[in-house]
Parts: sequence; structure tokens; C-alpha cells
Amino acid sequence: MQVFNFEEKFKSIQEYWSPHIVAELNGQYLKIAKVKGEFIWHKHDNEDELFYVVKGSLDIHFKDDTKRLEKGDLLCIPRGVEHKPQAEEECWIALFEPKETLNTGDKLDELTKTELKKL
Repeated sequence: MQVFNFEEKFKSIQEYWSPHIVAELNGQYLKIAKVKGEFIWHKHDNEDELFYVVKGSLDIHFKDDTKRLEKGDLLCIPRGVEHKPQAEEECWIALFEPKETLNTGDKLDELTKTELKKL
């Protein structure tokens, strides 16, 4: 068991859109990432995805809607739903996902992270 401080963990992240593992529980990872700019359209065929905004704001675009998340907001995206996160300014997010969840879901490109760092 380890106590950690979100702010201290986030300070060690230099790269945008690169999730880092901070905890593991019940077959899931708690990941954190700094994000800025646009991510890619993608979906997760087998996993739901939970976004929690720690600092800043995040827009999550869907084919027919956009949800804005502010600090303290949480959104669960059901498996199979195509989405594209975007942050105009730097945003800190926490993600709760099964271990096997790939950050780019069904798409593979230069933003895909197959080896995540543990903080």
C-alpha cells in the first residue's frame, strides 16, 4: 500500500498523451496523463473507459455530440463508442481502465503507447 499525491505524480510527466500507471486494482490500472491538443478518433471494442479531470478542461467529441469535462468531472464511455478527446490548454486526467486497454483503442499510430511507465 502506498500513499501518493496526484500533483506530485503529474509534475513528473513531460509528454502529452502518454498515460502513466500510478496504481493497480482488480485487474485495472489507474493511469494519469497530461493532454493538450487533439487526440485521434478511436473506440475500445472490449472495455469501458472512465475519464476524470484533475486539472483544466477536456472536450470529448462523439459523432453526434461533445461533452465538456471541467476539473472534478467524470465521464464513463461505454465500450464500442467512438470518441476523440481534445484539450485547448494543458489538462490533467486520470483514467480507470482494464490493464489490456490500449490508449488508442482500435487504431494504431504514432500516439499508441504499448509500454506504459509506472510512477
